[in-house]
Amino acid sequence: MNANADTTTSATPAPAKLPIVLVHGLWMTPSSWDTWAERFRAAGHEVLVPGWPGIDDRSVQDIRSNPAALRGVGLKEIADHYERIIRALPVKPIIMGHSFGGVITQMLADRGLGAAYVGVAPAQTAGISVLPLSTLRTGLPILSNPFGRNGAKPLSKRHFHFTFGNDLNRAASDALWEKSAIPSYNRVLFEGVASTMDEKNGVTHVDYARADRAPLLVITGSIDHVAPPAIGRAIVAKYTGSGSPSVVEYKEYAGRTHRLVSQPGWEEIADHALTWATSHAAVTA
Repeated sequence: MNANADTTTSATPAPAKLPIVLVHGLWMTPSSWDTWAERFRAAGHEVLVPGWPGIDDRSVQDIRSNPAALRGVGLKEIADHYERIIRALPVKPIIMGHSFGGVITQMLADRGLGAAYVGVAPAQTAGISVLPLSTLRTGLPILSNPFGRNGAKPLSKRHFHFTFGNDLNRAASDALWEKSAIPSYNRVLFEGVASTMDEKNGVTHVDYARADRAPLLVITGSIDHVAPPAIGRAIVAKYTGSGSPSVVEYKEYAGRTHRLVSQPGWEEIADHALTWATSHAAVTA
């Protein structure tokens, strides 16, 4: 070998990992994503977890004591809020949303804002009229009072046990309520329910047949009371039956509740969501 030969090599830099935007759901704050957010950051991703308008960086206790900023806020306003944040990023991110955050994720997908999308126990988008009895029970404390449409109703510990803590005993569920639960954005529920019967003009309208939508994964838990598998399957069927060539896939986890992002075993779900999203986003790019 020639000792004077230039032995330097030029390595192609590895592509930067996409940022991830996590969208929380109703009755929760960004802290509901702490588990997945830290895991994704440890994997080298920038992770943004913005709160809905009116939440900002406020504590659970502060929001409970003064929920005025939550009143009258609707789904379009929330989606617009996330769009502004996402458009400020240098590249399209992976977007994941839980519960009503899964609805917002699909609204953002309809605006072409992400490289890949994951709906974790998503609620119904416009035209998805499937309404399991457990889902109806979830919304009754709010929907039973139409005069409270623009209010911010607290979530009782008893109702939290049914919606979020149905795998826990009451004491453990109450402890989780103390840590996490905030009042509802009542208008979000009213708009969501109204949209299920109005596919064309509902607030949560999306174009299921959109051909250039980035890949979407829908994840559900088998014992979820809020958004049980029947809803997730109906959402996927709506997309796949539209004739769109865009990738839409479904994954169901046995024994999982609505707390897919924090229930013991969440790591398996988070890792699958990240692997799926990054691989599909790379193919899309």
